[in-house]
This record gives sequence, C-alpha cells and structure tokens, in this order.
Amino acid sequence: MSILVHHLTEPRRRIIGLIKNTGSKTMSELAGCLDISGEAVRQHLVQLEKEGWVTRFSENNGVGRPLWKYRLTTAGEHLFNKNYDLLTIEVLDTLTTTFGGDVLKNLLTAMIEERIRQWEPKLNGLSTLERLEKLKDFYMKDDSFMEVDNNDHGYSLIERNCPFHNVAMERPVLCSVSVSVLTHLLGCSVKREKRLQNGDGCCTFRVLMDEPINENTSRIILEDE
Repeated sequence: MSILVHHLTEPRRRIIGLIKNTGSKTMSELAGCLDISGEAVRQHLVQLEKEGWVTRFSENNGVGRPLWKYRLTTAGEHLFNKNYDLLTIEVLDTLTTTFGGDVLKNLLTAMIEERIRQWEPKLNGLSTLERLEKLKDFYMKDDSFMEVDNNDHGYSLIERNCPFHNVAMERPVLCSVSVSVLTHLLGCSVKREKRLQNGDGCCTFRVLMDEPINENTSRIILEDE
C-alpha cells in the first residue's frame, strides 16, 4: 500500500500540509503557523526527514547566519494523490490519434528493444527454468508477487501485481511489451493465458517450448484482443 498524507500522524500531517500549501518554511515559521512548540516541531521534522518526506536546506541572503528551511522531497510530493495513470492514457491516445497507430507500435517496439538489451546479458548460458527464475525480477528486484509454475505441462510465469495495472486495464496493448520481451528472451512463443483485464486475478504467461522463434520473428508481438 502506498503511503498518503492522511496515513501520517495529525501533527506531521499538518506540517506536511503547510509546507505543501505555502512553500518551504523554517522551523520557527512552522511552529508559529501551527501553534506548536518549537521543540515539538523539531522532533516531528527530524522524523519526517528521516523517513524521506522533507529535506532541509540553507538559504543565505548575505546578512547574518543562513536560515535553515524545510521543503518536500519527491517522495513527500507523492504523499498527495497524483493522476499519472490518466496522463499516460491521454499521451498514448493522443499519439495514436495525431500520428497514427504506427507511432504507438514504434514506441512499444523501442520499449521492447531496451528491455531485451538490459536483460539478455543476465540470462546468457542459463536454462529456460533458470531464465524464468531470473525474470521474476522483471518489474522489480525480489518481486514477491511473481512466481514460476513448473509442472508436467511446462513452465508459466505468474504475475499477481502489475505495476502498471490501471493503465493496462484501459489500454491492454501495453501488455504486448511483456509478451514480446519474454518471447525473445526465452527463445520461444509466450502466450498470456490468464489476464487481469478478464478478472482472472493475475496474468499467466505460458512458455511454449515446442514453438521456438527464429531471427525473423517480429520484435513486437501484439496479443489477440
């Protein structure tokens, strides 16, 4: 679960909210605005800085000692809801509407090429099962929501937590990136048998070892809708 500002304790929520609404503040300014003692503000700021929500910086106007102020970090900004999913969908739709479907296809192909470039050196000399075990980290290192199913019918990679879930639900074509990358890294066809979009609760990528690919196989493999 992502931490949002309302998950913080009330005093820290007020401090974060004031900095968000009015910009960087000194410790004394925060204490005065919030009617909290300077020592209490200091203790809260120490913890907020330790947790990565705020950072301290000096501001020197050339007279006297520099003032120490506090502002939100990038992580602190993300305590407030963002609409990145909607922006991503809008960008993809605008690209397609303005420049045609080939532009989106070229974009996806470039994404596929970059992922293949990153992963190929890590998989050299490994068996299919060893490759799949490595690819459990496809989205993030030590991803506990990815698992390899090894049974009599072959191998499958099961994904239970898509990091792009909201966008992928609206524009499933993005999932072709995962299918394409897995196909080229494993050297055989990969089919998505279960889909989050269908309410299956996970995506299951079946590895079809009896369907090897060749050098003429297209980099981008678009799934059937």
